[in-house]
Amino acid sequence: MAIIYDAVLNPTKQELLSAWLPKQSWFPPAADAADLEYLGAYRFDDPAGAVGMESHLLRFDGHIVHIPLTYRGAPLPGAEAALAGTMEHSVLGQRWIYDACADPVYAAALAAAILQGQPAADVFRDIDGTLEPVPAAVTVQGSGTPGAPVPEITTAEPATAGSVTTIKAGEVALAVDHLPAATDSPAGAHTLTASWHGQEQLVLASIG
Repeated sequence: MAIIYDAVLNPTKQELLSAWLPKQSWFPPAADAADLEYLGAYRFDDPAGAVGMESHLLRFDGHIVHIPLTYRGAPLPGAEAALAGTMEHSVLGQRWIYDACADPVYAAALAAAILQGQPAADVFRDIDGTLEPVPAAVTVQGSGTPGAPVPEITTAEPATAGSVTTIKAGEVALAVDHLPAATDSPAGAHTLTASWHGQEQLVLASIG
């Protein structure tokens, strides 16, 4: 379960993304981050409850842009190059925002979702202490089998080629596509797919 608070963010997520996205090698060079159409997001749960994980989906000139981020209450040691920025959250305090591909908590959650066939976390909004469900704008689903074993993941080493970031995470290698454009699955791979109103299913990530 993921909880969204009625909070003021400084900078806003859009402002942070507008500054960070143009610096990424996979971001379309002709795109203006401020003009991206926001499609929705999906979240994963951190079993420890410490790290927020939110993946944004946006559209620009026919491109779908997939941006996984993690939100932390303290810096992630060794991940300075992956820091997208910091944000003041009026409920949670200062937050450090990272490219999730460099965060082992995200790598573990993504691997579990893919290998065990899990959907995204249910999202609730905290309204004066009452949790109200938030309808999902984006539906994601792993292709694996419930109860399948998931290797322990404590590290995440990302390397990007084209629009795909490969995360070396212990015994597994996860491929995250930042510009998903096809429904074809990599041969023999388990996948995480997404769909939403008016959009055919897209492969967002895979494990070979």
